[in-house]
Amino acid sequence: MINNTSTVKKQYENSNNLNTRISIHDKYSTNKIGFGRWIVSNYKIEPGMKILELGCGTGSMWKGQNSIINSCHIIILSDFSEGMVQSAKENLVEYEKIRYGVIDIQKIPYDDKTFDVVIANMMLYHVPDLNKALAEVRRVLRDNGTFYCATYGENGIIKYLSELLLPYGLYDNQNKNFTLQNGDKILSRYFERIRKLEYEDSLAVTDINDIIDYIYSLSDMTELSAEPREEIKEILLENMTNGVLNIPKE
Repeated sequence: MINNTSTVKKQYENSNNLNTRISIHDKYSTNKIGFGRWIVSNYKIEPGMKILELGCGTGSMWKGQNSIINSCHIIILSDFSEGMVQSAKENLVEYEKIRYGVIDIQKIPYDDKTFDVVIANMMLYHVPDLNKALAEVRRVLRDNGTFYCATYGENGIIKYLSELLLPYGLYDNQNKNFTLQNGDKILSRYFERIRKLEYEDSLAVTDINDIIDYIYSLSDMTELSAEPREEIKEILLENMTNGVLNIPKE
C-alpha cells in the first residue's frame, strides 16, 4: 500500500474496498480457522480488563465474541475513519458494552497507563509517523499490558500477482514499513518482550472475477485501470491448475 494519508483516507472512507478484500479471504482461504478467529484466539484477555482497538475497521473480528466483550471492564473500538467506525457500530449493534471513537493512533486521547490491552491489526504500515504511534501505544498501555498487532509478510498475494501482471503495470509497491520481516525490530524500540506468531494460509480461487475485484480494490493497482479487464482475466485463467488459481499468503 502507498503510505500517503490522503490515499489511505480515500481507501477507507467507507467499508466497500475493505469488504471486497475480506470476502476473498472468507471464500478462498485454505486455512478454515479464519484469520480473524485465529487472531482473537491468541488474545489473553482477563475479566475486568480495559481494551482499546485502533484501526478496528468493520469490527467483524468481534462478532460472536460475547464472553470476551462481556467480561471486559471497558472495550473501545476506534478507527481514524468515521465511515469505518459507523460500519463497526452497525455490525456490532447488539453489543451495548462496546464504545466507539474516531482516533488517530499518533495522538491517542487517553491518559498514561489506561489500558491493559491495546490492539492495532493490519494498519501500522499505513501510519505516517510509526515511531510516534508506537510511543503513544506504549504511553497508554499499563506496565504489564500487552500490545497485539497483526501485519502481512512481503512474500504473499501482492508479490505473486505483481509477478503475473507486471507487463500490465502491476508493480509490487506494497508498503513495507511494518511487515513480518521487520516488525519485531521496530517493536523492540518500545517493548521489552516480543513474540511473533505466523498464520499459515493460502488462497485457492475458483472464480477469477473475485480476484480481479480484489485487485481493483487496492489503491496501488490504479495503473491497471486502463487495461481491459478481459485481458487481465485471461492471464489469470492461464495460471489456473484444474480450475484453481493457487495464491500464497504470508
